[in-house]
Amino acid sequence: MKTAVTGPHEKPLGHYLLWGAPLLLAWFGMYLGLRPVASWITFGLLGLDEKSGLGTSVEFFIYDTPKVFMLLLLVIFFVGVLRTFVTPERTRRILAGRRESVAVVLAAILGIPTPFCTCSAVPLFIGFVTAGVPLGVTFAFLVASPMVNEVAIVMLFGLFGWKVALLYGVTGLIIAIFAGIVIGRLKMEKHVEEWVFSVGGPGSDTEEQPSWSGRIRAGVEAVKEIIGKVWPYIILGIGAGAGIHGYVPENFLAGIMGKSAWWAVPLAVVIGVPLYSNAAGVIPVVQALMGKGAALGTVLAFMMATIGLSFPEAVILRKVLKPRLIIVFFGTVALGILIVGYLFNLVF
Repeated sequence: MKTAVTGPHEKPLGHYLLWGAPLLLAWFGMYLGLRPVASWITFGLLGLDEKSGLGTSVEFFIYDTPKVFMLLLLVIFFVGVLRTFVTPERTRRILAGRRESVAVVLAAILGIPTPFCTCSAVPLFIGFVTAGVPLGVTFAFLVASPMVNEVAIVMLFGLFGWKVALLYGVTGLIIAIFAGIVIGRLKMEKHVEEWVFSVGGPGSDTEEQPSWSGRIRAGVEAVKEIIGKVWPYIILGIGAGAGIHGYVPENFLAGIMGKSAWWAVPLAVVIGVPLYSNAAGVIPVVQALMGKGAALGTVLAFMMATIGLSFPEAVILRKVLKPRLIIVFFGTVALGILIVGYLFNLVF
């Protein structure tokens, strides 16, 4: 059941479109001018040598910092609006009562636009379980929501093109579905903490339906909240990427992160887990690694492990899961990431 939410001073959708169109054109104009401006500041204003490590690092940083933040601003706004249509509560109701094989796939797909972060893992898990959503379906959602990050997809598209963005999205979904099916078949409900099942089930199905003004405000609030939280990680990620771009010799990483190094993929996963970065922070590092000769599969494995296998998430999930189920969960996802890494190194 939906309840419309309106206010006495709500502005019509046309008002936002009237202001939004010129702002969007200004955004595109600024975005297209970033490269020449970064080059002018680095080599003209600062007088750095174009062939020096410092010069290329500074240019990378000056160019990528506004580029990444501009991409984030646009993507997070539209995702914030989208999330007013796909809420965790609505997702839970959609998944409850469906056949498990169908629900696992549906949960992985719904996990992409649904807001999820490490701190919300426990309440989301409890809400799904008490609503009667099977354990495998719940885990398919918990894997897909952070790993197949819609912000990451758009940023990868902007930096590497549609093929890499599509590969990331599809393989992330496959890993989430794989994890859900495996955990569902293992019947590990006994490894969920007993108190979870005693929590009361979901409450009223009444859900407020915001107006378009409310949806646009939600997009603006999402920009403020997310960028306010992640900007230090973004700066650190771009700084690390700039250092790699300027000082790591061309094709140096091909020897340690290339296709010929069989141990590169598992090493990338092991390194990625404790880093605990968000997609916006790790993508500049990914960009620099690929530019220096690292293999696509190895880099994707590193990125997926960093986003989808965070150590803090394991600590928080310990409140609702027993150690064996946490190990199975992380082991299944890690196995999926390893397969993806080796597969892409073999094919590309």
